[in-house]
Amino acid sequence: MGDTTMKKLLAAAAAALMACAAHAQAPLANCANMSAIQVPGAEKQDAICVADLSTRYLIAMNRTDPSDWGTLHSQATRNPVGAVPGIQVDGYFPDTSTTNGYYGWFHDAQFVIRLPDNWNGKLVVTGAPGVRRQYANDFILSDWFVARGYAYASTDKGNSGTSFQNDGVNPGDAIAEWHRRVTELTIAAKEVVRQRYGKLPAYTYMTGLSNGGYLTRYAIENRPDLYDGGVDWEGVFWRPEGPNILTSLPPALRWYPTWRATGDSAAYEKIIAAGYARGSEFLWEHHYGVYWDLSQRTYREEMDPTYDGALNGGIAFCASGVPYCDADYVYADRPPAVAQAVDRISVTGRIGKPLITLHGTLDSLLPIRTNSDNYAELIRKAGRSNMHRYYVVEAGNHVDQLYDEFPDKLRPITPCYRAAFIALEAWVEGKGKRAPPANKVIPRAGTDLANVCSLE
Repeated sequence: MGDTTMKKLLAAAAAALMACAAHAQAPLANCANMSAIQVPGAEKQDAICVADLSTRYLIAMNRTDPSDWGTLHSQATRNPVGAVPGIQVDGYFPDTSTTNGYYGWFHDAQFVIRLPDNWNGKLVVTGAPGVRRQYANDFILSDWFVARGYAYASTDKGNSGTSFQNDGVNPGDAIAEWHRRVTELTIAAKEVVRQRYGKLPAYTYMTGLSNGGYLTRYAIENRPDLYDGGVDWEGVFWRPEGPNILTSLPPALRWYPTWRATGDSAAYEKIIAAGYARGSEFLWEHHYGVYWDLSQRTYREEMDPTYDGALNGGIAFCASGVPYCDADYVYADRPPAVAQAVDRISVTGRIGKPLITLHGTLDSLLPIRTNSDNYAELIRKAGRSNMHRYYVVEAGNHVDQLYDEFPDKLRPITPCYRAAFIALEAWVEGKGKRAPPANKVIPRAGTDLANVCSLE
């Protein structure tokens, strides 16, 4: 863990202690019907009544983990102020894998459900981005949603961490489990809402970032009966014919070291041809060291474990030419079984409820050209564009963290995401009478980019 990350976590912990002191004299939460809560299908659950469901308080209560979410947002991002009293339910569904060690449980399919006293009648469900766990969205999503009165539910997707690909038997099994875990949690959370408040949610939304955005796409396509709409924040695009992350990452891994060392223009053009945006070069070093190599090896191992023989997850940061090196991986040359594995987890574009997609032009993990541009086109070809809006965020990166390092070059997506979600609510709850703005590019303009964004 780097010094910068450690400083952020220490600052978060200090803020949590101050929050607890501030809450010492606060009135107790109501938490009515807490004894009636039985999460359907859960193997374990642990419900507590808390004075505040926001991260600033839950850190000290050991009911969130900043190491799961501390590097996803800009430090300039402001969340709502004021206590949100209510109930938090932690637990897990039956599962055989053990990658999630929270609370010493070492049991996957963990979830968190938050039920504010001041409920707005609605539920939002999400899945963790990347290979993170159920608390990964706590700062960027949960704090905002519970402050607005939403019941909130999040899952670890059934496996997590850099060995998630070891879960399951066949290629694609680990990712396919994510679909089941989101459905499982959604059904259970609706019933928990009924137990707590005496009625089912009037509206249920699905949303998420990165892998959570992919799960939003998949859920709105395959289980529209469970949701009223969704917001997809830079979801992963999986199609057997490509493009997908197994076509964009290897060229970056192969040619970036050459370009970094020599400035070779041919190497640079190879990276651009793989989908990465011109002008995003200042982000490549960070992504090479943190995201590109690890993502390629773990997701390739999940979909194509035979590529590196008996190795599990290839060879970290190997040079092109080294046997089994992922920098030399060519998806199009792999056996048909690989595309078949990708096909079982692919999106189709056949959305069944309103969906809003956001993607940043400088996303240097999931380039916009190989991901959301293609998904918007897939929706168009499926004849579902009337239920879709696509907002391109100028200078947005995959996560907002690097805005703090490059405030003159990037734009955080968080405020645009929040504006998009409010637009989705109006679209859905207005029965289509208040449609959101047409597809557009949101310019990098304004004086408070970390907190203000307009779709108009």
